Amino acid sequence: MNSSIQDQLQVFRASQKNRGRLLINCPDQPGIVAAVSKFLFQHDANIIESSQYSTNPEGGTFFIRIEFECPGLQSKEEELKSQFKEIAETFSMEWKLAFVYELKKTAIFVSKELHCLRELLWEWQSGDLLTDIALIVSNHEEARQIAESLHIPFFYIPASKENREEVEERQLQLLKEFDIDLIILARYMQILTPAFVGAHPFKIINIHHSFLPAFVGARPYDRAHQRGVKIIGATSHYVTNDLDEGPIIEQDIKRVDHRDHIDDLKKSGRSIERSVLARAVKWHLEDRIIVHENKTIVF
Repeated sequence: MNSSIQDQLQVFRASQKNRGRLLINCPDQPGIVAAVSKFLFQHDANIIESSQYSTNPEGGTFFIRIEFECPGLQSKEEELKSQFKEIAETFSMEWKLAFVYELKKTAIFVSKELHCLRELLWEWQSGDLLTDIALIVSNHEEARQIAESLHIPFFYIPASKENREEVEERQLQLLKEFDIDLIILARYMQILTPAFVGAHPFKIINIHHSFLPAFVGARPYDRAHQRGVKIIGATSHYVTNDLDEGPIIEQDIKRVDHRDHIDDLKKSGRSIERSVLARAVKWHLEDRIIVHENKTIVF
């Protein structure tokens, strides 16, 4: 990794050593916010951001994300996790306690088209995407020069239907070896097997080059042009075993008209894809997403 980026990440870790995030979802009922706030107060934590949502106050599901500062947080990690279990059991919570200084380690998968990869790396170099990009994996050589210029390990693993099992075995080994927390498919044009997806539930983010659920599958811009669409877009979602039907994280659109040819649609689409994927990844890294059924709650 580039030394200046390493220095930047180290400064972030040091500045965030007392910052934590708590994500909760549970059946909605009185007393949840009071119990959680009291717990944090008892551990000298100061709430600096809190967002909540209920699907229905009567019998619905309650979601909350709390970001807090707590002196000496690193020494209190296990104590906080252990003592919060009692509250979680009382309210039947699904919960996650994250420590901001523990940067998530990411792997980027890419094929021939590099616009999404370039956007992610630019955001990363600019300090707007706070993560440890541990490796880049590709079934083509196009991304090697970019990766090596930033001293990011690059792995060229040719992939096809015929060798998919062997390829994924090698990829899974790398993900385990580098202790990866998040996999980003930055226009990686290979279908992942159920075994691969099952090994990383809701930890694989994809960018789809159309405004799902419209025009799934191949050649979306050609079919969009044939239909004379008036908007095009992009969708970023978590990968599940239902192709292109995982929980949607972010979408965006742009208006087009009859003057736009297929190449014009593709050019506009690439611009939308870059920004949509970057936002989705950033929100995941900042622990702003709770998956509920096949939807996401994004705080």
